Amino acid sequence: MHDAQTPPMGWNSWDSYGTTVTEAEVLANAEFMATHLADAGWDTVVIDIDWSDPTARSHGYNADAPLAIDEWGRLIPDSSRFPSSADGSGFTRIAERVHALGLKLGIHIMRGIPRIAVDRALPILGGEGATAADLGDAANVCEWNPDMLGLDHTHPAARAYMDSIAALYAEWGIDFLKADDMLWPYQAADVEALSAAVARTGRDIAISLSPGRDLSLTRVDHLREHATMWRICDDLWDRWPDVLANFSRFARWAPFAGPEGWPDGDMLPLGRIGIRAERGEPRDDGLTPDERITLLTLWIIARSPLMVGGDLPTSDPSVIALLRNREAMAVLRDARSPREVLREDPLILWAADGADGERYAAAFNVGEEELRTVIDGGQLGLPAEGTLREVWSGNDVALAHTAARGVAPGAAAIEVALPAHGARLWRWDAHAPASRA
Repeated sequence: MHDAQTPPMGWNSWDSYGTTVTEAEVLANAEFMATHLADAGWDTVVIDIDWSDPTARSHGYNADAPLAIDEWGRLIPDSSRFPSSADGSGFTRIAERVHALGLKLGIHIMRGIPRIAVDRALPILGGEGATAADLGDAANVCEWNPDMLGLDHTHPAARAYMDSIAALYAEWGIDFLKADDMLWPYQAADVEALSAAVARTGRDIAISLSPGRDLSLTRVDHLREHATMWRICDDLWDRWPDVLANFSRFARWAPFAGPEGWPDGDMLPLGRIGIRAERGEPRDDGLTPDERITLLTLWIIARSPLMVGGDLPTSDPSVIALLRNREAMAVLRDARSPREVLREDPLILWAADGADGERYAAAFNVGEEELRTVIDGGQLGLPAEGTLREVWSGNDVALAHTAARGVAPGAAAIEVALPAHGARLWRWDAHAPASRA
């Protein structure tokens, strides 16, 4: 559907601000990204859920909220939180500011049609007299958000409604849509309708589908046809069990990652989160430094989109340094055919190919104790000679034929000490100068 040659990389307001993010906070994160992270590939800023709700609170959703809405039943920004929208221009002014920084702007949208529009029987733009009351489907509503009713796609005006909201987003200058309540249960009609409406705008807008609970590989062709990226899990938070659970999901989905579409392991709950969020008090994320590296390494070697959730200007510099690591982010962009090649708990190994003959590999210790082991380079698809660079530390190791127990004849033995919940991410290049750091 959307030919993204590399996985999207950006910031999303959810982990920090839940339903309450403001224009000033969005722009502060955009400016920080442009100054500190853009040269490492980060380029998208996403305003998450409930940007139309003037009563949004830190936790949960407000039934019967007086959502900001236009005369055609389309949600518009709440001007108390997004003051530049008070002139009726929606997110246009924010998009202009973000674009001027060289970045892209994304917004969250919900499946269906606003309940408030249905209750008011607002007319549908281009709907030939139909109103929102004709389109609402009360039998297919979101289980966790009260704002929307399902959209009856059998009604002739349903296409007009979808075209009207997609045209509005294109008019605002939106580059990325996070479309929620699409995959659990799988809403094929809504996925197709959104994809078609966006295509008819003529604007290049990426589509991200959420959430991914119980998502089956049988959907992969449909997802590739209609979306840029799609979640493969429910919401992920700053807990080791959440990270650990995605190893098996990525093992299933990573072989399908590529320009045809990107399986998404959800946002990176790194840095300063919980500020006014749906979960937890204001805090630095609860992952250890080693767990942060493991999370990033898994997402990178599996070629997942990267959407960081921490408030960038107030996050710890050590987190920002990880996000700024150009060598690591280059693996995300350049790796091909990512795959899990070994799982012998506590050791998990991944490998990927490079476009110009490079090789990439990762080793993970998912156990509770330090792991010292010797890895057969052949298991990672690595030749026995050349230079192996660990991209987080910047250390180089010159490979050579080594006789070691458990290592195939003619292969290189890689001695590694992995901390509990730790990882290494390697790049092999036959042409790099050999050195040892």
